[in-house]
Amino acid sequence: MKTGPRNLITDVEGLYVGNANDQKINSGVTAILCDPPASAAVQVLGGAPGTRETDLLEPHNTVDTVNGLVLSGGSAFGLDAASGAQAFLREQGKGFEVGPHRIPILPAAILFDLINGGDKDWGRYPPYRELGYQAAAVAAPDFAIGSHGAGLGALTATVKGGLGSASSVTADGHIVGALVAANPLGTATIGGTRHFWAAPFEIGSEFGGLGLPSPMPGDASDLRIKFRELARGAANTTIAVIATDAVLTKAEAKRLAIAAHAGFARAIWPSHTPLDGDLVFALATGASQRKPSPDAFIDLGAAAASTMSRAIARGIHAARPDPRDLMPAWSTLQD
Repeated sequence: MKTGPRNLITDVEGLYVGNANDQKINSGVTAILCDPPASAAVQVLGGAPGTRETDLLEPHNTVDTVNGLVLSGGSAFGLDAASGAQAFLREQGKGFEVGPHRIPILPAAILFDLINGGDKDWGRYPPYRELGYQAAAVAAPDFAIGSHGAGLGALTATVKGGLGSASSVTADGHIVGALVAANPLGTATIGGTRHFWAAPFEIGSEFGGLGLPSPMPGDASDLRIKFRELARGAANTTIAVIATDAVLTKAEAKRLAIAAHAGFARAIWPSHTPLDGDLVFALATGASQRKPSPDAFIDLGAAAASTMSRAIARGIHAARPDPRDLMPAWSTLQD
């Protein structure tokens, strides 16, 4: 399998991504804009999700397409970010048309990054609404990964988390892209090594080229749980978007989101716990103007899983150290 030209979710035509960072609070927002609007769905498999407007994504509900999605840090405070991104799109005249009004549709999800060394004394109102506006305003085909946007203050059980993205081209010629803010309860690396669980899916040396350890360490299956000793086990959640240029219904997009969750399980140990809010949005832009055959849809689902695994590892690999870090950045680890 090969990557798209950017190896980012924006290799899917019609998608644009912007990040906004608040270095003081050590948190941020990532906005994904769809132009034109895209068919969308969601699948939540973690036990502690934080979301906005996800019910409308169910196949039996009325609105067929969305104008974008918002991923944010800040736990429940971060849900304000969607209001800021919505304000930006309203100024652009975008949204679901109801009489003389246009209502931008931007479902959102948050992760918990309140315990990460940042100063959360922000006063009466949190800054996420303004961060959401800023992220939407700079959305573009090229964007930074690692310690940016919703991944700025993310942590895993052993190293810093981060914002990751990757893309793939299927045998049928469809583009699949993933975007993820990786902040799991568990770990993306194997035992005490620098090797990633996602190694079998790596393309080139996109997250270090280390492959799997040989021999596999004896502690590979040991559980490493973030903040367990401090009874802060709720400080987690990996939130993500899987996208394709294929023509899909909302029901088919939901199946793609389900398939992408396998990428969490291949890249994070453990995943989908009661204290993670693990969630995948799916977007189908239809830019290819082609609907996959049943056989090609199997390949699409497999690519969704492998691309998501790679995006998780790429986000953690790209994270950069900060003096306030509670966990080391992957780049600082020694062999």
